[in-house]
Amino acid sequence: MDLRNVLNDFTSGSLSLNEAEKQLSIHAIEKLGDIAKLDVGREVRRGVPEIIFAESKEYRDLIRIAVAAIGRNGQVVVSRIRRNHLGKFTAALKKKGMIVEVGRNSTTLLATDKSFRRKMTAAKIGIMAAGTSDVGVAEEARLVAKAMGCESIASYDIGIAGMHRLFPALKEMMGQEVGAIAVVAGMEGALASVVASMVDVPVVGVPTSVGYGFGGNGVAALASMLQSCTLGLAVVNIDNGVAAGAYAASIAKRKRF
Repeated sequence: MDLRNVLNDFTSGSLSLNEAEKQLSIHAIEKLGDIAKLDVGREVRRGVPEIIFAESKEYRDLIRIAVAAIGRNGQVVVSRIRRNHLGKFTAALKKKGMIVEVGRNSTTLLATDKSFRRKMTAAKIGIMAAGTSDVGVAEEARLVAKAMGCESIASYDIGIAGMHRLFPALKEMMGQEVGAIAVVAGMEGALASVVASMVDVPVVGVPTSVGYGFGGNGVAALASMLQSCTLGLAVVNIDNGVAAGAYAASIAKRKRF
């Protein structure tokens, strides 16, 4: 169904307002030259903002796509920016009047137009990182959740090598009634199972590529989380903080309704 037919059917009364909105969101794709098709209706349709995977993109294309996305939606998350591009990319966006927040120890950022007013919900998630080497991936999750209007209660460097560090963080998160917890851990990835065994909210395990030797590069952490005997634990791919943030925030936002 093309846009004209959607409007004609709505005008004639054969299409409801809700169905017309759904059809319009499907067609909300903007083509940017021959390099990208922006899903400008994603936030309306899915509650998840436009997220640009930057790792394999040329710098000039990345700038064009990011600016176009912000122009249409007011904000954009850009993940996995090449480290040699991060500084100049951030500076270029700020020069264009954008507000830019770069994740700690991360190459992922959230860029916002100065006139954009994000609608924050009452939803909250918890984010835990087992070690400081896992913080960059945890920050990906935090920035995505923020872009979705969800507050994050974050606590880093609380791995099971010092189990006592976990309990104050867990107490704070449950006291603030988080709707889900993203647990980021490398090495053997045991923290996700431990947390999932202690709470009554969904836990998203994020294995990271921190580790070496047999099962290195996140393989052991992924296998451990997938083999967990603790129920209520979902697992995303290695280093995929973006997916974890989107999933946890989606759960938390639905819990508030």
